[in-house]
Amino acid sequence: MKNFIEKLMEIMALIGQNKKRVLLTAFGVFWGLLLLVLLLGFGKGLRNGVDSQFAGTGNTVYLWRNAVTQIPYRGYAAGRWVGLEDADLAAINREVEGVGIAIGVNEVGGWSTPQYVAHGVASGSYVIQGTHPQVFKMNGYAIHQGRFVNEFDAQENRKVAVLGRRVYRELFGSDNAVGKSINIAGLRFQVVGVFEPLSTGPQSTVDSELVLIPNSTLRLSFDQMSYVNMVRVAPKPGYHAGEVEAQVKALLKERWNIHPDDSGVYGSYNTQAEYDRLMSLFMGIEVFSWFVAIGTVISGVVGVGNIMLIAVRERTKEIGLRRAIGATAKSIVGMVVQEALIIVLSAGYLGLLVGINILIAVSVLAEKIAPNSGVFANPEVDFKVIVIALLSLAIGGVLSAVYPALRATRISPVEALQD
Repeated sequence: MKNFIEKLMEIMALIGQNKKRVLLTAFGVFWGLLLLVLLLGFGKGLRNGVDSQFAGTGNTVYLWRNAVTQIPYRGYAAGRWVGLEDADLAAINREVEGVGIAIGVNEVGGWSTPQYVAHGVASGSYVIQGTHPQVFKMNGYAIHQGRFVNEFDAQENRKVAVLGRRVYRELFGSDNAVGKSINIAGLRFQVVGVFEPLSTGPQSTVDSELVLIPNSTLRLSFDQMSYVNMVRVAPKPGYHAGEVEAQVKALLKERWNIHPDDSGVYGSYNTQAEYDRLMSLFMGIEVFSWFVAIGTVISGVVGVGNIMLIAVRERTKEIGLRRAIGATAKSIVGMVVQEALIIVLSAGYLGLLVGINILIAVSVLAEKIAPNSGVFANPEVDFKVIVIALLSLAIGGVLSAVYPALRATRISPVEALQD
């Protein structure tokens, strides 16, 4: 331990003889690691923000009636309205291999049309949407009070409702809403729970303003038994939503005698396509981050190698004297390599430390300025990345010192003392 400390102090003294040169060279390594941490951290923060917005819905297909037929087919003229019915849902669940579950969703008064809802003297206008027990996990909801809609509610067409967090606050304040009643278009519904979305961003605002009732109850109570407004499909694990979307549309066209090329009849939205596009963007950011950071670090390591060459040349007489009094080639190589390692690892560690602290500060600031914005969340760098970066620096430091170290061992004591 004593010898190690002595060697360390000796190396630090040698580095201190050329402070400006060493600091300028070490800055390249410092800047490379700082860039790596910041670029990867900010990229991860943006990715986390997107993940939080999609919470549970990143692999979902939404499908609805969009327009009349445009192409005559099988004896049917153009201009027909086609429907979405319970039989279509059953066929989708039964015949499309990649479908995990397909459910129908209806709304009161037309899609995204707010309806008057009252509780005592409190009232407001909110979207009344049909739901199923499976939606709780599919959408990533959390229960604030009571429970979600269950299978018995759906089977028995119970007049029960689950309120979004904002609806609850506006109608009930801070009181317990479970067991109390609300009035929807003249019909009385009992509140069984209050939910809040786990997702962030605009969708969380939309979800918090919903009043959810069993879809079977909605259709029966508001005369919608003959049709389904929208079909929501969750693919099985391992199936891409785009593939399932195409299969579902093909099945519906076959059932309703629609020409295969008539593309506007059914509208659809595939969340996985959007999710994949965003993930591809983040992958590009990550590759670019590594490219920039590695290039900067390499230039810094090369600079360290040049510094060591100059240091060996300037210390020719010193090295010759060491050899003359018995220093081995191994000890000379070790001295040069250790000096390079201290420069590289110290600069790299400082870059990592500063970068991580900047990420922490930005994360705290972003949460204060725009909490739950769904744009930027929890910027972080994988611990494996830090380990790989430090190991790479160590290897680079050793390699950068190999040639100067070997050159130092070839110095003849006699020639060095005569220099």
